[in-house]
Amino acid sequence: MFSSRSKDPAADMQAAPMPASGPKRGKPLSAPTIVSADMVINGTLASTGDVQIDGRVEGDVRSAALVIGDKAEVLGEIHAEDVTIRGKVVGRIRARKVTLAATSHVEGDILHEAFSVETGAFFEGNCRHSSNPLGDGDGASRRAPAAQASAAPSALFASLSPATT
Repeated sequence: MFSSRSKDPAADMQAAPMPASGPKRGKPLSAPTIVSADMVINGTLASTGDVQIDGRVEGDVRSAALVIGDKAEVLGEIHAEDVTIRGKVVGRIRARKVTLAATSHVEGDILHEAFSVETGAFFEGNCRHSSNPLGDGDGASRRAPAAQASAAPSALFASLSPATT
């Protein structure tokens, strides 16, 4: 009565044209995997979808998107597209986007493309930007020139010191 839509569902389908690019072909829509607060997982947790951890995981976690709840703990490596941490993580994090909430406690290195930290978050470790944080390499080849550069100043000072004869 008050709707501009017709009563024929087939007419509605024809009236709403599909976008020129067609339907989205990304990951299928599904419910996230939830590790509840009373659950402890020992071992690797791997999912192609989203994961929310409210319990404890003693092992590595791989997922598309990962949310670590306020009371949650992860002891292991995290490998995901998008990570939001509100609880405790001890281990390396590799992700395109990492967000440390005010309640987070992170001990470990972070390799990221985008990184944000809220006031009050605890972070102890190293963070390093990478255009491909999920790649297989660990960036050791990029660190080698820096190690050589740190050795160069001592050689420079040795050459500047007065010669004793």
